[in-house]
Amino acid sequence: MNAPVAKKEEKDEGVEELAAYLLSKQRGRLTREERDPRMLAFRVREMEQGEGASKKLSETLPDIAKFLRDDRQCLFRLLIDICGVDYPQRAQRFEVVYHLLSTTHNMRLRLIVDADESSFVPSLHAVFPCAPWYERECWDMFGIRFENHPDLRRLLSDYGFQGHPLRKDFPLTGYTEVRYDSERGRILHEKVSMAQDLRTNDTLMPWHGLAHGLAKDGLAKNSELEADDDHKPKAAKTT
Repeated sequence: MNAPVAKKEEKDEGVEELAAYLLSKQRGRLTREERDPRMLAFRVREMEQGEGASKKLSETLPDIAKFLRDDRQCLFRLLIDICGVDYPQRAQRFEVVYHLLSTTHNMRLRLIVDADESSFVPSLHAVFPCAPWYERECWDMFGIRFENHPDLRRLLSDYGFQGHPLRKDFPLTGYTEVRYDSERGRILHEKVSMAQDLRTNDTLMPWHGLAHGLAKDGLAKNSELEADDDHKPKAAKTT
C-alpha cells in the first residue's frame, strides 16, 4: 500500500492580506520572515539615515508594538511570550522574539528583534503590562538588556549566579554548585567539582556491561554466554 502523499501547505489569504497591510503601513521598518507559511513573522530593522524620522530601535519597536495592539485590522492585544535565541556565529548573536495574539481576528504574529551583548532592547512595559516578567527572564537566561525596564533583575536563577545559562557558550556544568551544610546551618555556593576520575562510563548494552562488574565473582563468563545466546537464532519447534 502506497504511503499518502503530503499535501503542499497553502498560504492563508487572511495571513497574506494582513502581511501586505503591515508592510505598507510600516514601510521600511519591517521585513517579512518566510519561516512558516502559517505564522506571520516580521523582523524589526533600524532605520538608516535619510529613510525616515525614526532611526533608532528604541523609537521604532514601541511604535510598532502600539500599532499592532491598537490598529483595527491588527488588534494584537495579548503578548503571549518573549523568548531569546542565541546564534554565537552572528555579529548580533541574539534574537528577541515576541509572540502576539489577536483574539478578535484569531491570528498570531511573531516579531523578531536582533541584539548583541552590548545593545539595549527597548522595554515594552508601557505597551504590554506583562512584558517586564518576560524581559527579566530573557535577561536572566541570555543576558539581553532592556532599556527603561522598571526592575531588571534575575528571575529564575539564584542570588549571585554567574553567567547566563541559555547561552550556547555557557558550560553545561555551570560555574558553581549549591549545597546545604548541616554543620554551618546554611546554604553554600562552591566551585563545581566533577569527580570523573572515579567513574567508568560503559557504552555497551546493559547485559554486556554486566560482565565487567561480575568478573570478580566468576560470573562474567556465564553472563557473556547468556548474552550471546540471546542473539542466536532459535530452532523452530517441531510437532
